[in-house]
Formats: sequence, C-alpha cells, structure tokens
Amino acid sequence: MTYASTHSATRPSLVEGVANADLAAAILRVSMGLLFLAHAGLKLFVFTPAGTAGYFASLGLPEPLAYLVIAAELFGGIALILGVYSRWVSLALIPILLGSIYVPHGAAGFFFSNEGGGWEFPAFWAVTLVVQALLGDGAFALKRSRV
Repeated sequence: MTYASTHSATRPSLVEGVANADLAAAILRVSMGLLFLAHAGLKLFVFTPAGTAGYFASLGLPEPLAYLVIAAELFGGIALILGVYSRWVSLALIPILLGSIYVPHGAAGFFFSNEGGGWEFPAFWAVTLVVQALLGDGAFALKRSRV
C-alpha cells in the first residue's frame, strides 16, 4: 500500500473528534481572553483604577469610562476564556480597541514601536475579535452558540 491509500482524504484533527477550526477558534478565544485579563490587571494593580480614571481624564475622556473599560476587559476576558457568549463578547470588546486607536494611540502613528505606541496592535486585536465573532466559540466552550 502506498502512503496515499492508507490515509483518509481529509486531514486528521489535532485532538480526536475535534475539528481543527474548532481548536483554532478556542486557541484564539483563550489567548485573547488572557490578553484582556492582563490589560485589566495592569489597570487594576499597576495603574490603579483611580490612576486609570485620571489618565482617561487627561486624554479628555470622562473618568467613569475608565471603570467601564476595566470591567469590560475583566469580565470580557473571563467570558472569552470560559467560552461564554464568545461571539457577542468579541463584538462588545471591539469599541474598546477602536477607542484606543482614536485616543491615545492614533496620534502616535501606525507602528506600535513609535513613541506613545502606535495603533498597529489595537487594530490587529480588533480584527482578531471580528474573526472570533465569525468563528464562534470553538472547542471546549462552556456555552457553545448554535449558529
């Protein structure tokens, strides 16, 4: 027998019984959830909520928006990791990243290595959230959507 005749025409899955696309969606979902938790942790434990609110005010944004962003990053990150309403959570987090492109990163130019951090990274992250919303929950989600 040749190699081609001993294997099925479809590619095998990395984990038996789970499609590669579902694994990819799960990896994307969990990695973004961890990144959102890291950003929330930075605002909570390093900058502090009051310091983050002060920074938002220095940018001309209302201080209460900082608390809303912290909560969205924290609970959104947890929801993504657990796989709960991943499509909706992904869509809900996009405005935060678009807002970070507009204020403060937009003026720094495209490349994130620019002084003040450009908008390259938040733009890519926003695109990955769109991809997650299109892919759905993926494997190992607590609440898989039916769509």
